[in-house]
Amino acid sequence: MIRYRRLSLILAGVLALFGAREALGGAPTDQLKSSINRVIKILEDPALKVDGKTRERRAAVRKVANDIFDFAETAKRSLARHWQGRTDKERQEFVGLFGDLLERSYISKIELYGGEKIQYAREQLDGDLATVFTKIVTKQGQEVPVDYRLLRRADRWLVYDISIEGVSLVSNYRTQFNKIIQTSSYAELVKKMKTKQEEFMFEEETKSKGTAKN
Repeated sequence: MIRYRRLSLILAGVLALFGAREALGGAPTDQLKSSINRVIKILEDPALKVDGKTRERRAAVRKVANDIFDFAETAKRSLARHWQGRTDKERQEFVGLFGDLLERSYISKIELYGGEKIQYAREQLDGDLATVFTKIVTKQGQEVPVDYRLLRRADRWLVYDISIEGVSLVSNYRTQFNKIIQTSSYAELVKKMKTKQEEFMFEEETKSKGTAKN
């Protein structure tokens, strides 16, 4: 659904979406830093690298993702003005679908992490909002700016948007969602999301079975 020009080069940046609970109460940058080690540990765990462990490995990463990513806020901002006209039931369904699609889409890419380095430049605070500015440095020395936008929920900082080379994830989805709703309907958007979800599930199931047979 969403495409970035250098997606293969910034996969390591997505790792900073996932945080560990031991960072509670820390500054936004500190919580993002601690997140990297948690996910890399899962990805490099020998027990989870063996055949047939794909589903278990992804489940472990997904569990950590829920600790740091505010999927409800991301979904709300992505749907933008169309959020207001939704019932509570529709909102709940949309958040569930959107969060699941984000997880499945990016977790499958995170597994391609190849040791790229993350440089933390600075952070900008504005009340309960924060932006952490980083750069992904590839093995070829290429720098890719990746900014994380967070909001404070009690004593935790949760990511609700990412900007890669100036392209916002929320803005990108907002444009796509609005176009579908404007040219068709909200129901059609949900239908497309469910179809995509089924495709992801089928792909994962097929890959899991194929790995188990080898």
